[in-house]
Amino acid sequence: MAVIDVALAGRSYQVLIGPALYERCGESLRRFLRKQAVPVVADAGALAAQGPRLIGALEAAGFAPAIFEVPAGEASKSWEGLARLTDWLLAQGVERGDHVLAFGGGVVGDLTGFACAILKRGCGFIQLPTTLLAQVDSSVGGKTAINTVAGKNLVGAFHQPSLVLADTTTLATLPQREMRAGYAEVLKYGVLGDAAFFDWLEAHGAAVLAREGAALEQAIATSVAAKARIVAEDERETTGTRALLNLGHTFGHALEAETGFSDRLLHGEAVALGMVLSARYSARLGLLAGADAARIGRSIEAAGLPATLPALGLACDGARLAQHMRHDKKMDAGTLPFVLLRGIGAAFLARDVALGDVAAFLDEELVR
Repeated sequence: MAVIDVALAGRSYQVLIGPALYERCGESLRRFLRKQAVPVVADAGALAAQGPRLIGALEAAGFAPAIFEVPAGEASKSWEGLARLTDWLLAQGVERGDHVLAFGGGVVGDLTGFACAILKRGCGFIQLPTTLLAQVDSSVGGKTAINTVAGKNLVGAFHQPSLVLADTTTLATLPQREMRAGYAEVLKYGVLGDAAFFDWLEAHGAAVLAREGAALEQAIATSVAAKARIVAEDERETTGTRALLNLGHTFGHALEAETGFSDRLLHGEAVALGMVLSARYSARLGLLAGADAARIGRSIEAAGLPATLPALGLACDGARLAQHMRHDKKMDAGTLPFVLLRGIGAAFLARDVALGDVAAFLDEELVR
């Protein structure tokens, strides 16, 4: 088992990574769970695939789990979904000193974390991520949110979990498309700040996607350690360091909006294509060698992820995609910062990017 510390003043916590963690969860959870009754907010798919393991482990440890099932998909991260969940938590008698378990992928983690941030002005929660994407990214760092008609994750709060249990056994039943989507976030850590990790993934990415134990655990632990360092330095994204984690997301969120935040394009798939676009745009500006941009594209394509805009079959132009970006939560005084690249492992935040130029670039990419 790997143990990664997220070092935050007064709110530090650990991320435990390894197989069969649920079977040992009693020792990890007991210091946080004050009551026998334990509220569990569970993704419907995770509940069907891995719920018996978790429920059995909790009951064996002497707890009585109460389950709130969340339909799979981004549509659950809504005002209506938040209202249903908070009403249920209040009906369960959750107090400020209690902890709620978030069992599932990023949708459940975001929704549960936000509900816990506002319930009685803040109660605790514990992340039990069941997807690769959630294990390496969304379960760590305390960003919680819901989606609105204006865009993705525009209403939320910073609310850190008290513990993250990344049980790699849960990935055994994860659909391969979801594995690939999560792998995009793993690649992101190499592209933005760790060229040696990117090299390692080029050699071992197939083993990670095949869920080979040692390679999988190393990829997750390296990713989480990278995010933990960045979050410890810039928890609330005030210095610009944490903003580097948005590599691929500005392009990606626009693509998600254009496809209706649906299963047509998963978040990780959007981030993967967004990284390709960030790399190609950086090369277009003369910041990144074309060979490096091509190398990033090949790695993403080799993982079975979308690497070109025409593959999505979008019925829009670059201006429409750029218009989606105007609703990005990172907008500041009318300017949208972009994470661009000077090399593999050398991301930086550019604050002088004109959306009109981005629109022109996207028009070129749409007909590549």
